[in-house]
Amino acid sequence: MTHAGRADTIRRIFAAYLANDRHFVENALSDDFRFTSPYDDAIDKPTYFERCWKNSDWIERHELERIFVEGDEAFVTYRCVAKGDGKDGRTFRNTEFFVFEGFKVKRIDVYFGAAYENGMFVKQPG
Repeated sequence: MTHAGRADTIRRIFAAYLANDRHFVENALSDDFRFTSPYDDAIDKPTYFERCWKNSDWIERHELERIFVEGDEAFVTYRCVAKGDGKDGRTFRNTEFFVFEGFKVKRIDVYFGAAYENGMFVKQPG
């Protein structure tokens, strides 16, 4: 798969999440897929869908800012804009690291970024 093909797969996964197209995402992930986040340590594909695949009704859009692909690995940084009455302005920015094996995504590691409300930084608890 080419760099452009990997970047396109990433774009399509984000679009499928917003469309609640679980079938597409299941097919894009390898059988031995692993997912890591600040809340998840290398969970497998069934656990990912059980824990992490949620209704995306609360998301207005993902703004994919950067996709860097090198060989079988890629980074994507995006800004997520939450739905609301248009007044809360809730957003956050994350970076995800993708590892491909052939045409499938074998691993995703997500790094949570800052949250904003009305353009102001929101300090997270902890």
